[in-house]
Amino acid sequence: MVEFEVPAIVPADPQANITDLLVARVKATPQLALFAVPDGEGWRDITAAEFHRQVIALAKGFAAAGVEPGDKVGFIARTTYDWTLVDFALFFAGAVMVPIYETSSPAQIAWNLTDSGAVACIIESADHSARLDEIRADVPLVRSVWEMHRGDLDKLVEQGASVPDEEIERRRNIANGADIATLIYTSGSTGRPKGCVLTHSNFVELIRNSSKALSEVVETPGASTLLFITTAHIFARFISILDIHAGVKTGHQPDTKQLLPALGSFKPTFLLAVPRVFEKVYNSAEQKAEAGGKGKIFRAAAHTAVEHSTLLQDGKKIPFGMKIKFALFDRLVYSKLRAAMGGNVVYAVSGSAPLGPRLGHFFHSLGVVILEGYGLTETTAPATVNLATKSKIGTVGPALPGVGVRLDDDGEIQVRGVNVFKEYWRNPEATAESFDGDWFKTGDLGSFDSEGFLTITGRKKEIIVTAGGKNVAPAALEDPIRANPIVGQVVVVGDQKPFISALVTLDGEMLPTWLGNNNLPRDMSLKDAASNGAVRAEVQSAIDAANANVSRAESIRKFTILSDEWTEASGHLTPKMSIKRNIIMEDFADEITALYAVPVTTSNVALS
Repeated sequence: MVEFEVPAIVPADPQANITDLLVARVKATPQLALFAVPDGEGWRDITAAEFHRQVIALAKGFAAAGVEPGDKVGFIARTTYDWTLVDFALFFAGAVMVPIYETSSPAQIAWNLTDSGAVACIIESADHSARLDEIRADVPLVRSVWEMHRGDLDKLVEQGASVPDEEIERRRNIANGADIATLIYTSGSTGRPKGCVLTHSNFVELIRNSSKALSEVVETPGASTLLFITTAHIFARFISILDIHAGVKTGHQPDTKQLLPALGSFKPTFLLAVPRVFEKVYNSAEQKAEAGGKGKIFRAAAHTAVEHSTLLQDGKKIPFGMKIKFALFDRLVYSKLRAAMGGNVVYAVSGSAPLGPRLGHFFHSLGVVILEGYGLTETTAPATVNLATKSKIGTVGPALPGVGVRLDDDGEIQVRGVNVFKEYWRNPEATAESFDGDWFKTGDLGSFDSEGFLTITGRKKEIIVTAGGKNVAPAALEDPIRANPIVGQVVVVGDQKPFISALVTLDGEMLPTWLGNNNLPRDMSLKDAASNGAVRAEVQSAIDAANANVSRAESIRKFTILSDEWTEASGHLTPKMSIKRNIIMEDFADEITALYAVPVTTSNVALS
């Protein structure tokens, strides 16, 4: 059994809770701009001291409204400044937040509120209110509902004006490190969501150690980031709290369609994103160049960028000719992409899915070091991450300080340490099943290099075993196909079948530009595009490229392009854009059956 464990570099404090991180920040740098909020065409800073004042004022409101220490409070909202304000106000009031994805269905909202035993719920908009109204009778424990767009947070502040400071100080000091800080429900990609009990120590100890491990990213003067991933997810929640501890200025942009203008005005020094965002940035730039008649230049620049970065990572000398080409492309292509991201981005932290070496090397040559990491809700987000001082593209880095990672005999990744959650809420059977002693069994498969850098190779439950007995990891095929600009999502199938096939959806956002660049009607429907010869040929080329990396027995022999997109609203994607494989397999059983209706004896044969 291969194991790598990194000792903590910050002494543990079992009595500390998350509120201590903000108190320490205010004491150290009260006038530091900890947040910036949209203000006209620009941004208005909010200092650490001002944020602390607002947190206490809202915490008093919760106390006056009857929220008691230990009470569970649901929260449905987009990624804005108010999200973190509410988060810390609940911590200071002694309550336990139950974050709910703002895209959740009424049934999902009902499950999170009833299973957690929430006594109140904060919502952002009338739309959330309508969804909550649908299941109001099913959540009798919820006695209070506050709607942010109706000014209810301001009303709470007014209501709590008479609550003494000493009461909030008492409440915020009740919890110690071992107590529950938040109850986060898994996204439910493999069944009904389970509530993960994350403690104050999970956050405090992981954040204090991560801040030192990533000091070049978060502890440098002027460090700033723009959050656009949902803060209901542990990935962005962890970063938002880490930013407060480290003194990083944080802005928010919940509308990803406004992301580029926001990046241009906010000018962050680092980003937090999932691989799909980096794919979109790359694909959009490529298609824009194609539309302007500069597609050949862009592709040459991209090829040079990947080649240049690969040589640097391998410690090889850059040939003089490549240096000249690189300098030219830097002026023509790379500099423009850097400017589009605000001009100051030096690092980007990527998680939730494999990024792929091509994108990693491309952005590295732009001057953006993507620090790919790995973790789950159950590990308070990161368990491993590449470091600014040493990173290896294609891996998810070494274990963070205070964390141990090992592989069992079949390659399953197991984690223990300061970041591992306490238990599944009211589910001792699932908790026991998920642990081997104090090691949490992630369900993911991986491998280590000699220095302890982890590479994710697949998910244990997703391994396909063909009728011929060949084990196939879907991710190895799906990830490179998904990188194609017109591919939205892809699911590889073939369990107990004679060969591997794939279900493919098109990217409705990227498709019109691609169609226009290929002299096809930009307004072509997804249904028509699914059977269009040029579109099918483009998908086939993506599949051929993926097949080139695997054996013939693992290669995709047939595919079908679906006429609809998979979305969170359709029930086929989680909020972090992961596919719900089990649901897709059920909903598209007829399409899968059709793929195997006619035997295949030649190479890839498309099926419409």
